[in-house]
Amino acid sequence: MSLFRPCIDLHAGVVKQIVGGTLRDDGTAPRENFVASQPPEHFAALYRRDGLRGGHVIKLGPGNEAAARAALAAWPDGLHIGGGIDAANAKDWIAAGAEKVIVTSWLFPDARFAPERLQALTAAVGRERLVIDLSCRRKAGGWMVAIDRWQRVTGFAVDEANLTRMASACSELLIHAADVEGLCNGIDEELVERLGRWSPIPVTYAGGARSVADLALVERLAPRLDVTIGSALDIFGGSGVTYADCVAWNRVRSVVGAEPRPGDASR
Repeated sequence: MSLFRPCIDLHAGVVKQIVGGTLRDDGTAPRENFVASQPPEHFAALYRRDGLRGGHVIKLGPGNEAAARAALAAWPDGLHIGGGIDAANAKDWIAAGAEKVIVTSWLFPDARFAPERLQALTAAVGRERLVIDLSCRRKAGGWMVAIDRWQRVTGFAVDEANLTRMASACSELLIHAADVEGLCNGIDEELVERLGRWSPIPVTYAGGARSVADLALVERLAPRLDVTIGSALDIFGGSGVTYADCVAWNRVRSVVGAEPRPGDASR
């Protein structure tokens, strides 16, 4: 069964919802769907209250360290942290309260996959504490991993062989469909269906979800995939779906079948 996974996206120390394709390093301001007046710990406490484990806190660029630590402190061992994670700092983020660390760009120096870096990170925190982010952009013939806040497309394909390869070193995958992220125009159905067939471990999909109907669609296409909804949520200024409905969605699934803990290898 597909579960709703919450998020806390941080930009310049503030919780925001940003259209994924508009993040740049050239000083150009990104397109913002929402800027929160509440601090990140407000959202972390909300997720803790409602038992929404495995939400991801993503640091989108510099200036987010204090905000990320505040979120983790509000729910120790309940959230995952990503953005600037490497083998040198991963243990520190676990010590700061992260249940798991999320890594992507560091694994691709010069836009090439470096297996020795993955080995070092797995050795540093252990497979069960590691989530690999293979966020991607659609290219001819499929999807390619996009790094550096989705600005740079690598030659590393999101396909069955590579998902299986990554699964041996981590407990979960996080995959943003960067082309539809933040647009609230619907999920990438083809990608979702492929991920459901290809991945041997749990996957959280993010990108384009706009309603509870999209949760149901993912559950039909790929029942083992969890889903993040960001810009469409009412707590982030959206009108497509209420946070209360997403909490209710998860609670129903905990009643009809023992709800697995995110990242449980038994899923």
